[in-house]
Amino acid sequence: MTKPVIGFIGLGLMGGNMVECLQKNGFEPIVMDLNKEAVATVVARGATEAKSAKELAAASDIIMLCLTTSAVVEQLVYGKDGILDGIKEGSVLIDFGTSIPASTRRIGADLAEKGAGMVDAPLGRTPAHAKDGLLNIMAAGEKATFDKVKPVLDVLGENVFYLGALGAGHTTKLINNFMGMTTVCAMSQAFAVADRAGVDRQQLYDIMSTGPSNSPFMQFCKNYAVDGVSDLGFSIANANKDLGYFLKMVEDLGTRAEIAEGTSSNLQAAFDEGMGNGNVPEIFDYFLKLER
Repeated sequence: MTKPVIGFIGLGLMGGNMVECLQKNGFEPIVMDLNKEAVATVVARGATEAKSAKELAAASDIIMLCLTTSAVVEQLVYGKDGILDGIKEGSVLIDFGTSIPASTRRIGADLAEKGAGMVDAPLGRTPAHAKDGLLNIMAAGEKATFDKVKPVLDVLGENVFYLGALGAGHTTKLINNFMGMTTVCAMSQAFAVADRAGVDRQQLYDIMSTGPSNSPFMQFCKNYAVDGVSDLGFSIANANKDLGYFLKMVEDLGTRAEIAEGTSSNLQAAFDEGMGNGNVPEIFDYFLKLER
């Protein structure tokens, strides 16, 4: 069966490795990115560069986005020479980023008016998993649209979950990141408080890790707070953005999430201190120097 033509926008660490995975599996994607070095790398392996999102969409059966924010996604969809201007009837847009669900649903409705579909499919795991096609993919959208693109999602993901109506993927990812980043903030602060109280951080870890609080996130926090190794691979800036999106989603649902408000406040404060590029467990340093 003929492989669908894939257009891919966003060749960062995750997106670039996803494109490499697609190329290893026989796809010849059309790509776009502001980083021309990243573009040159995938073009050297057989990809083609598009001059605009409109051009890319017009030539693609499946358009994949791996971008940083909902604002960037909306700019590429609705902007001059954007995806909405070029997308073909029957094509599918897949947003692999972490976006605001209300924005996702609005884009999906506008694409539907052009006879195109949308799947929101945020990702779990790391860029290394992306290169090997081992991502966790949380996909949502009309079932027929999901079924159409699932063979390609199976190339990129080891675990592909179908979650229902459009927006459910981004909703699930934001809940997941709220839980994960709140856990990291709480554990990092626990190590900082222990240090101030004169409790050895290694001993605290030895005790806590034998109980139900033990988790991979605790290990990441221990690696930084005790061993000085920062290896989670998710920045304070990204976590801060995701918690902001989570709070916006909660507001749209007509409720509050006070625990998330606390996590967001801590991440924003660390970001304001110039720590945005550090991995999330490095918020330990912010807590360690925090004064009343």
